[in-house]
Amino acid sequence: MILETERLNLRPLEVSDADLLFPLMNDAEVMAHWDVPEIDDPDLVRVIVAGQVEDMAAGRALYWAMRTLRGDEFLGCCDLSDIERRHKRAEVGFMLGRGAWGQGYAVEAMRAVIAYAASTGLRRLTARTHLGNRRSDALLEKLGFKEEGLLRGHVLRDGDRRDCRLFGLLL
Repeated sequence: MILETERLNLRPLEVSDADLLFPLMNDAEVMAHWDVPEIDDPDLVRVIVAGQVEDMAAGRALYWAMRTLRGDEFLGCCDLSDIERRHKRAEVGFMLGRGAWGQGYAVEAMRAVIAYAASTGLRRLTARTHLGNRRSDALLEKLGFKEEGLLRGHVLRDGDRRDCRLFGLLL
Protein backbone atom coordinates (compact mmCIF):
# COMPACT_ATOMS: atom_id res chain seq x y z
CA MET A 1 0.00 0.00 0.00
CA ILE A 2 1.48 3.33 -1.09
CA LEU A 3 0.46 6.32 1.02
CA GLU A 4 0.85 9.91 -0.11
CA THR A 5 0.66 13.14 1.87
CA GLU A 6 1.12 16.78 0.93
CA ARG A 7 4.93 16.43 0.94
CA LEU A 8 5.63 12.71 1.27
CA ASN A 9 5.41 9.41 -0.52
CA LEU A 10 5.32 6.35 1.73
CA ARG A 11 5.96 3.17 -0.22
CA PRO A 12 6.46 -0.35 1.12
CA LEU A 13 9.98 -0.98 2.35
CA GLU A 14 12.14 -3.16 0.10
CA VAL A 15 15.33 -5.05 0.88
CA SER A 16 17.23 -2.56 -1.33
CA ASP A 17 16.22 0.23 1.09
CA ALA A 18 18.70 -1.20 3.61
CA ASP A 19 21.45 0.82 1.91
CA LEU A 20 19.46 4.00 2.59
CA LEU A 21 18.62 3.01 6.17
CA PHE A 22 22.20 2.12 7.08
CA PRO A 23 23.38 5.74 7.57
CA LEU A 24 20.45 6.36 9.94
CA MET A 25 21.03 3.18 11.91
CA ASN A 26 24.76 3.95 12.05
CA ASP A 27 24.09 7.38 13.59
CA ALA A 28 24.45 7.35 17.39
CA GLU A 29 22.16 10.36 17.78
CA VAL A 30 19.38 8.81 15.66
CA MET A 31 19.69 5.53 17.58
CA ALA A 32 20.05 7.09 21.05
CA HIS A 33 16.49 6.10 22.02
CA TRP A 34 16.22 2.73 20.27
CA ASP A 35 16.37 -0.75 21.73
CA VAL A 36 19.77 -1.30 20.11
CA PRO A 37 22.76 1.01 19.71
CA GLU A 38 23.91 2.28 16.35
CA ILE A 39 24.74 -0.47 13.87
CA ASP A 40 28.07 -0.28 12.06
CA ASP A 41 27.54 -3.35 9.85
CA PRO A 42 25.55 -2.76 6.64
CA ASP A 43 24.98 -6.52 6.32
CA LEU A 44 23.16 -6.56 9.65
CA VAL A 45 20.88 -3.73 8.46
CA ARG A 46 20.14 -5.82 5.35
CA VAL A 47 19.18 -8.78 7.57
CA ILE A 48 16.90 -6.54 9.65
CA VAL A 49 15.18 -5.09 6.58
CA ALA A 50 14.83 -8.56 5.02
CA GLY A 51 13.06 -9.67 8.21
CA GLN A 52 10.74 -6.68 7.99
CA VAL A 53 9.92 -7.52 4.37
CA GLU A 54 9.14 -11.11 5.48
CA ASP A 55 6.86 -9.77 8.22
CA MET A 56 5.00 -7.73 5.59
CA ALA A 57 4.57 -10.79 3.36
CA ALA A 58 3.14 -12.70 6.34
CA GLY A 59 0.71 -9.87 7.17
CA ARG A 60 2.27 -9.18 10.57
CA ALA A 61 3.46 -5.66 9.77
CA LEU A 62 3.66 -2.85 7.24
CA TYR A 63 6.88 -0.87 6.84
CA TRP A 64 7.16 2.20 4.65
CA ALA A 65 10.15 4.06 3.22
CA MET A 66 9.51 7.76 3.70
CA ARG A 67 10.50 9.98 0.73
CA THR A 68 9.81 13.56 -0.26
CA LEU A 69 7.45 14.05 -3.19
CA ARG A 70 9.69 16.84 -4.42
CA GLY A 71 13.13 15.41 -5.15
CA ASP A 72 12.40 11.83 -3.99
CA GLU A 73 14.77 12.29 -1.01
CA PHE A 74 14.85 9.37 1.44
CA LEU A 75 14.05 10.65 4.96
CA GLY A 76 13.47 7.52 7.01
CA CYS A 77 10.81 4.92 7.63
CA CYS A 78 7.62 4.32 9.58
CA ASP A 79 5.52 1.29 10.36
CA LEU A 80 2.54 -0.56 11.69
CA SER A 81 3.95 -3.63 13.41
CA ASP A 82 2.70 -6.40 15.67
CA ILE A 83 -0.60 -6.26 13.80
CA GLU A 84 -3.19 -8.22 15.74
CA ARG A 85 -6.36 -8.49 13.61
CA ARG A 86 -8.36 -10.40 16.21
CA HIS A 87 -8.05 -7.56 18.70
CA LYS A 88 -7.86 -4.87 15.97
CA ARG A 89 -4.62 -3.38 17.24
CA ALA A 90 -1.05 -2.66 16.17
CA GLU A 91 2.07 -0.76 17.21
CA VAL A 92 3.42 2.25 15.32
CA GLY A 93 6.99 3.42 14.92
CA PHE A 94 9.09 5.88 12.96
CA MET A 95 12.72 6.77 12.32
CA LEU A 96 14.03 9.88 10.61
CA GLY A 97 17.50 10.97 9.67
CA ARG A 98 18.72 14.04 11.58
CA GLY A 99 18.47 16.23 8.48
CA ALA A 100 14.69 15.73 8.51
CA TRP A 101 14.13 16.50 12.20
CA GLY A 102 11.97 19.46 13.18
CA GLN A 103 10.26 19.85 9.80
CA GLY A 104 6.99 18.06 10.57
CA TYR A 105 7.69 15.05 8.34
CA ALA A 106 7.13 12.47 11.08
CA VAL A 107 3.78 13.99 12.10
CA GLU A 108 2.70 14.11 8.45
CA ALA A 109 3.73 10.51 7.80
CA MET A 110 2.19 9.18 10.99
CA ARG A 111 -1.13 10.92 10.30
CA ALA A 112 -1.26 8.99 7.02
CA VAL A 113 -0.34 5.74 8.79
CA ILE A 114 -3.01 6.31 11.46
CA ALA A 115 -5.67 7.05 8.81
CA TYR A 116 -4.64 3.93 6.91
CA ALA A 117 -4.78 1.83 10.10
CA ALA A 118 -8.31 3.08 10.83
CA SER A 119 -9.40 2.35 7.23
CA THR A 120 -8.29 -1.29 7.62
CA GLY A 121 -10.40 -1.81 10.74
CA LEU A 122 -7.72 -1.36 13.40
CA ARG A 123 -9.16 0.31 16.49
CA ARG A 124 -6.16 0.70 18.81
CA LEU A 125 -2.58 1.76 18.21
CA THR A 126 0.27 1.72 20.67
CA ALA A 127 3.71 3.26 20.63
CA ARG A 128 6.67 2.93 22.96
CA THR A 129 9.40 5.47 23.67
CA HIS A 130 12.51 5.26 25.79
CA LEU A 131 12.40 7.47 28.88
CA GLY A 132 13.95 10.82 27.98
CA ASN A 133 12.93 10.79 24.33
CA ARG A 134 11.00 14.04 24.65
CA ARG A 135 10.88 14.66 20.90
CA SER A 136 9.00 11.40 20.18
CA ASP A 137 6.82 11.82 23.28
CA ALA A 138 5.72 15.26 22.03
CA LEU A 139 5.08 13.94 18.53
CA LEU A 140 2.86 11.13 19.82
CA GLU A 141 0.92 13.54 22.03
CA LYS A 142 0.44 15.87 19.05
CA LEU A 143 -1.07 12.91 17.18
CA GLY A 144 -3.54 12.30 20.02
CA PHE A 145 -1.77 9.41 21.75
CA LYS A 146 -2.17 9.29 25.53
CA GLU A 147 0.50 8.09 27.91
CA GLU A 148 -0.74 4.86 29.45
CA GLY A 149 2.09 3.77 31.65
CA LEU A 150 5.73 3.15 32.36
CA LEU A 151 7.37 -0.13 31.40
CA ARG A 152 10.11 -0.34 34.02
CA GLY A 153 13.32 -1.99 32.87
CA HIS A 154 11.65 -2.95 29.60
CA VAL A 155 14.77 -2.89 27.41
CA LEU A 156 18.27 -4.18 28.03
CA ARG A 157 20.72 -2.01 26.12
CA ASP A 158 24.46 -1.78 26.60
CA GLY A 159 24.16 -3.74 29.86
CA ASP A 160 21.62 -1.31 31.37
CA ARG A 161 17.89 -1.72 31.85
CA ARG A 162 15.91 1.09 30.26
CA ASP A 163 12.44 2.26 31.14
CA CYS A 164 9.94 2.90 28.35
CA ARG A 165 6.77 4.94 28.17
CA LEU A 166 3.73 3.30 26.66
CA PHE A 167 1.31 5.41 24.60
CA GLY A 168 -2.06 4.43 23.18
CA LEU A 169 -4.55 5.81 20.69
CA LEU A 170 -8.11 4.57 20.22
CA LEU A 171 -9.35 4.96 16.66
